[in-house]
Amino acid sequence: MKREQRERLDAEFSAFVATRGRQLVRLAELLTGDPYRAADIVQSALERAYPHWHRISGDDPMAYVRRIVVNQHRDWWRRRRNHELAADLSADDRADPTDLGERHAQRSLVLGALTRLTVRERTVVVLRYYADLSEAQIAAELGIAVGTVKSTLHRALAKLRALPEFLGRTPRQPAATAARNEVTL
Repeated sequence: MKREQRERLDAEFSAFVATRGRQLVRLAELLTGDPYRAADIVQSALERAYPHWHRISGDDPMAYVRRIVVNQHRDWWRRRRNHELAADLSADDRADPTDLGERHAQRSLVLGALTRLTVRERTVVVLRYYADLSEAQIAAELGIAVGTVKSTLHRALAKLRALPEFLGRTPRQPAATAARNEVTL
C-alpha cells in the first residue's frame, strides 16, 4: 500500500475513533456493566478493525466495529463464565449514587437492571434501545433469526418490568438516532 493511501486511511480511522469512540464505549459499558472492561473491549475491537480499515471504511464502519464489540463481549463472557461466579450485588452493597444527581442515579439503575439479564438478552436490549437498531438489523448482526430477537426482547423486557425498581413505570420507545445520549427502557 502506498504511503499516501496509508496516511489517508490512518486519518479516516482516527476521525472515526474521534467521532464514534465514545458511542462504542457506551455500548460496551451497557453490555458489560463495567466502564473499565468496556474500554478494554472497545480498544481490542479497534485493534481488530484497524488492519482491515481499507475494506470497511467504504461500507458502514460503525456496524462493522459494533459487531466486533458485541463479539468481543461475548468472547469475554464465555471465558469468564468458566472461571468466575458473579456475586449478587444488592442495592445495599453498591455506593449510593444519589449525591451525583438524578442522571447518575438513573444510569446506575439501568446498569444494575441490565446485569440481571442473560448475555443474549442484554445484547438485544442494548442494540435495540441504545443503538436503535431494528429487529432485522439485530438479527443480522448477531446471526440469529428475527423471531429469536423478538422473543428474547420480550423475555428481557418482562424481566425488567418485574424488577422492583421499575414497577409502576411505563417503557419508552427507542430513542431517536440524534438523541442517544440517554439510555431509556
